[in-house]
Amino acid sequence: MAANRSANADRRARIEEMRRAEQARERRNRLITIGVSGVVVLGLVGFGTFVLLKKSDEQDAKEAAAKAPIKSEQTWDAKKLGRNHVETAVKYDMKPPVGGDHHPVWMNCDGVVYDKAVNDVNAVHSLEHGAVWVTYNKKADKADVEKLAEKVGKTKYTLMSPVDDQAGSIMLSAWGKQVTVDSASDPRIDAFFTKYVQGPQTPEPGAACTGGVGQ
Repeated sequence: MAANRSANADRRARIEEMRRAEQARERRNRLITIGVSGVVVLGLVGFGTFVLLKKSDEQDAKEAAAKAPIKSEQTWDAKKLGRNHVETAVKYDMKPPVGGDHHPVWMNCDGVVYDKAVNDVNAVHSLEHGAVWVTYNKKADKADVEKLAEKVGKTKYTLMSPVDDQAGSIMLSAWGKQVTVDSASDPRIDAFFTKYVQGPQTPEPGAACTGGVGQ
């Protein structure tokens, strides 16, 4: 009898010890789960904060670029640039033109790259709608032309075409604005896009850049 009682007591003690060990494991697992979850949450919060700060910095940089002057940029008085719709030839004072009377129909400019010259009178109408027109002549390096074509292709309210008789190898035009650069890596290109794609110079902001004419 005494031996049986002792054996039962030992068994109960082992069972109790196993129960306590199991409870301890469960507590550890809960603590680990809570700790891991906390790390994950903190990581997500930190990443979200980083993304928001990065976006804020990018927006600040974009706004700063939009306000900063662009070196060697030419400007024409927008009030003196005609805006009549005409279906006859127009003689412009600059090449490529940056404004003036123009055809009633615009060139499609929703990130369109033309491999042939376009009609000035249609392109000027695109500028009136807030587009930036990238042009180049035969002096432009082929790699630069390809890089610019890629940029234009990704940017709404832009168009690109060759203009063989322009003065500079690469030129960017907006309504009343123009700059000449020598390569596609010139930082003024990004600045010009930032400042003038649907920029404050636009006579008709938000007007269509599709549904016009193409090649």
